[in-house]
Amino acid sequence: MKTVKILLSFVLTATLFTSCYVETNIIDDEPTISINQLLSSYEIWYVDINSTSGYGTTPFLQKAFTISFRNGVMYANNNLVGIGSSGNGYGIAVADYDAYNMILDITHDVDGFETFDVFQIDNNTIELYNPNNDTSYFLDGYQRSNFDYDFVFYDNIHYFLQEYEAWEKTYTSEFGAINEFDNENYLQFLAGGDDETFRSSQDENGTSVSNLIWDYTGVYGVGNITGNTMLKTLTLDYDFFDNEYFELSVINDGKIELYHPTSETVYEFEGRGYIQYLKSSDAKRKATVKRNEMRKHRKNKVDNPRENTRVK
Repeated sequence: MKTVKILLSFVLTATLFTSCYVETNIIDDEPTISINQLLSSYEIWYVDINSTSGYGTTPFLQKAFTISFRNGVMYANNNLVGIGSSGNGYGIAVADYDAYNMILDITHDVDGFETFDVFQIDNNTIELYNPNNDTSYFLDGYQRSNFDYDFVFYDNIHYFLQEYEAWEKTYTSEFGAINEFDNENYLQFLAGGDDETFRSSQDENGTSVSNLIWDYTGVYGVGNITGNTMLKTLTLDYDFFDNEYFELSVINDGKIELYHPTSETVYEFEGRGYIQYLKSSDAKRKATVKRNEMRKHRKNKVDNPRENTRVK
């Protein structure tokens, strides 16, 4: 009998110690960083649009190249013109936010209120899960000092071309053979759809953009040149005299150079009518929407494996 009692006491003691051990582990697994510390751990969060999971759309994330969280105000780089210098690299103020219990509530100046569950994926990647449309956006963290603004600019240069209402030809080189494109004085690159529609005009230089008559509408494409990330190709599909092919260089935020290899002619175009995606008009950030264009996925959308686990 004594032996049985001793064995029972041993089993009971072992069970109690095991229970205490498990409880201790649960306590140790509690998060050691708050959501506000997480969001402010990097100055710039790059919106990796091609990693998005789910078929929904959150407009202000779909527009932004980067977002930043600073003392309750969210900043965004929605335009490529001025990226890296606008707002000291942060962009412009676009929203207010509140963060608590790994939940992020954002009230955007134009798009309104959205709520997200925040998950830390790795040391510099977070996931913003929108339970209202079952879609996750993935953000990669950087400090301004090591963020490659130039890469973002040239990797998305077709959006840059769309950020002006028109491009006016301001220079044609004296060298180069006479060709049909000499007659084109204005180009316009339209946003929306497949981001591939352009228009051209032969109106005289100095014509107001609002008074331009667009003589032709066609398809354009921007491509890469191996070994030179800052030099692009631009192809304009003119049905009536075949495609026009150029090497595209950016001189500054408002001027581009087009080299026409066929004729060896160099053209310069300057942007007219800058289009800002979200414009701050006063200290309270009463927003003016100039264009509501959103970035396109380069890959097909995929199902989102994330389940809505938020406690109601």
